[in-house]
Amino acid sequence: MTVRFGGIALFILVALTLRVDRSAAQETPKTPATPEVVVSADGSLAVPAQQVPLSSYLSPEAKAYVAQHLKDMKDPAATGQENGIPRFMMGYLERQRVLYPVKMDDTRIAGVHVYVFTPEGGVKPGNAGRVLINLHGGGFSGCWPGCALLESIPIAASGGYKVVSVDYREGPANKFPAASEDVAAVYAELLKKYAPGSVGIYGCSAGGALTGMSLAWFQTHGLPVPGAAGIFCAGTGSFQGGDAAYTALPLGEARVTSPNSKGMPPMGYLAGTNPNDPLVTQAGHPEVLAKFPPTLVITGTRDFAMSNAISTQLQLAKAGVPAQLFVWEGLFHGFFYNADVPESRDAYAIICGFFDRNLGVR
Repeated sequence: MTVRFGGIALFILVALTLRVDRSAAQETPKTPATPEVVVSADGSLAVPAQQVPLSSYLSPEAKAYVAQHLKDMKDPAATGQENGIPRFMMGYLERQRVLYPVKMDDTRIAGVHVYVFTPEGGVKPGNAGRVLINLHGGGFSGCWPGCALLESIPIAASGGYKVVSVDYREGPANKFPAASEDVAAVYAELLKKYAPGSVGIYGCSAGGALTGMSLAWFQTHGLPVPGAAGIFCAGTGSFQGGDAAYTALPLGEARVTSPNSKGMPPMGYLAGTNPNDPLVTQAGHPEVLAKFPPTLVITGTRDFAMSNAISTQLQLAKAGVPAQLFVWEGLFHGFFYNADVPESRDAYAIICGFFDRNLGVR
């Protein structure tokens, strides 16, 4: 059988065919393949590269702060220290001195070098019988006086407290337990004037870890428990454990972890110590943690110590200690050094309020 088409009929047929072909092409667009997370037999993951924006929960000031911090962490000139102050922190310190006027006494207590901060207008009447001990951050290898100033000035001024910041011995020239001995010496001397329950102790990063070490040291050296403690940007376990070394570290410090170091700086001060020694890491020792005072734990979702902090609060709570955990969304290790950021001022208020509620008076 032969089928014949006229010219018009053939044109219509071709046009309909082309229209169908175009419609089919429009209905099935080609899309790029979605990257997949690869799961190994042991549960470890291979995560594809992705672009991570700043958290939408951050204040505008905090967004600018995080962006600048990430740039600073890529700049060796910014991270270098001058006279114990990291260069990128110098502007924060200048602002703190303007916003939070204090008097500073450079002195010694029990032979240990300390700075004693008091509000310019004097301590609050309710705090006359109270004192706070600050243990500065810096990886047990520096940041005195930079971190000590940044951690003490706003708490002294906004909380109306006397704050004693301890210039404890650090590595690599000194080894554990030199810092614990220095803190204990200062604490014992302060107890001649202040009741134990009226003394608070706190620190950030290495200073947060040293807070836990000091509380354990007090237990084994006949010193009473202080009234309250603050473990900030740290915990009572290893800095190198948990998910945060892999998830928070790149987002907060603009560097990735490595299989050996997990991205953490070496701490020569702790070289040769037993990681299971409760005087070094109190995690896993509920009998030690149970004797801690009420404890405030602070971290951020981009803090490489976040896992340590979260685990610490849980272990303290399980041991029966009144322990509070505050996690700041989108912020990094030691975020509260910049007083121009609302989130930092929130942290100061929470810290001071915690000590107000938990410290006694003589």
